[in-house]
Amino acid sequence: MKKYNIPVEATLEVIGGKWKVVILCHLTKGTKRTNELKRLMPGITQKMLTQQLRELEEDGVIQRKVYNQVPPRVEYSLTDYGWSLESILDSLCTWGECHLEKSSSTSMLITEGEQ
Repeated sequence: MKKYNIPVEATLEVIGGKWKVVILCHLTKGTKRTNELKRLMPGITQKMLTQQLRELEEDGVIQRKVYNQVPPRVEYSLTDYGWSLESILDSLCTWGECHLEKSSSTSMLITEGEQ
């Protein structure tokens, strides 16, 4: 049994890392295929995306649905447990927007189409 000093450590165990929260935010907008996620996150490698998706699936936060067709089709979506993170994700986005406004001289948000 893993032990934590404070509960936020358990949260970060699941959503910590550079890409997991970004993946989860995209999945709050709906089911996505692997290539869709890759296009939405141009800085992530295929290997890292696969690893992060696998870890999120192992933690029960997302589900992977494989369709029996050629070419193979795989879709990812939030589980009910994953949807319980929605308010946390919303808060992180709100904080990020405020941070970008505060540091607008050194940071900028890339909007869709500017990538």
